[in-house]
Amino acid sequence: MDKTNCTSVSYFILLGISTYREEQIPLFLLFLFMYMINMAGNLAIVTLIVSSPRLHTPMYIFLSNLALADICFTSTTVPKMLQNVFSSTKAISYMGCLAQTYFFICFAAMENFLLAVMAYDRYTAICHPFRYHLILTRRLCVQMVAGCHVLSHLHALLHTFLMGQLIFCTENRIPHFFCDLYPLMQISCSSAHLNTLMVHTEGVVVISGALAFIIASYACIISAVLWIPSAKGKWKAFSTCGSHLTVVAIFYGTLTWVYFRPLSSYSVTTGRIVTVMYTVVTPMLNPFIYSLRNGDVKGAFGKWMSRLQTFLFLDKIPKQF
Repeated sequence: MDKTNCTSVSYFILLGISTYREEQIPLFLLFLFMYMINMAGNLAIVTLIVSSPRLHTPMYIFLSNLALADICFTSTTVPKMLQNVFSSTKAISYMGCLAQTYFFICFAAMENFLLAVMAYDRYTAICHPFRYHLILTRRLCVQMVAGCHVLSHLHALLHTFLMGQLIFCTENRIPHFFCDLYPLMQISCSSAHLNTLMVHTEGVVVISGALAFIIASYACIISAVLWIPSAKGKWKAFSTCGSHLTVVAIFYGTLTWVYFRPLSSYSVTTGRIVTVMYTVVTPMLNPFIYSLRNGDVKGAFGKWMSRLQTFLFLDKIPKQF
């Protein structure tokens, strides 16, 4: 298409999950509820880990960073979607759209890298239990978390820069509830071949590389667990990994289905539904998945509630003069 005949758009229209008016309020209430649960659950995880010295270990340092990433990940998309329900324009500026794309990709990649780091933590704890604190030192933990942040921002910067090179003509309606890569590429009037190529090469390396590392870590874990003589010991070892494997299955299953397929076969309707799974549902479920199967977290929560009840009780006792 002749670029001189194109008019660069200054804003986009986010059509949302549903265009039916009667579905707007129920969807608003549903996503508001899930967002509040997500914020409360993940903030509780962070608060418990920060306030409990017993949880100042590598495993919980990584878990607290995952909870923070989940908060930021969901906050990148859901508040704007909730606002648009009652907006007459449902508009987002061009720069705002690029910023949303950047932070969405960044926090998705950060969760990807943190899940890989957490798999290494489980591998070290089960396969090298006596050298665990010698291998995963505080310095190494900080370096690994910092590496997750740096790689995530570089990954997001690449894809956002390429998105900024696309030309958008008169069509500025995005059939999605946020500025996602594929919906933006579909409405562009310039070639998105390079963008798609980078998603299927660099993106595949980032996602599949972390997933392959997780699979390799758990292959070593399973091999080590099979040598444990007692059935109780085997069950205890597997139970410490169950929550992490659940999150990995949901996150990578939905992420792979959406992005690692040809642009021509991308379905807007199905894509929106599946995207909700890893942008809203998975971050909301993560605190429950990790806490319900974790005795340390439940113990810390019980102590925190006891201290809170004691404080409230003492506060109500009349002061003696």
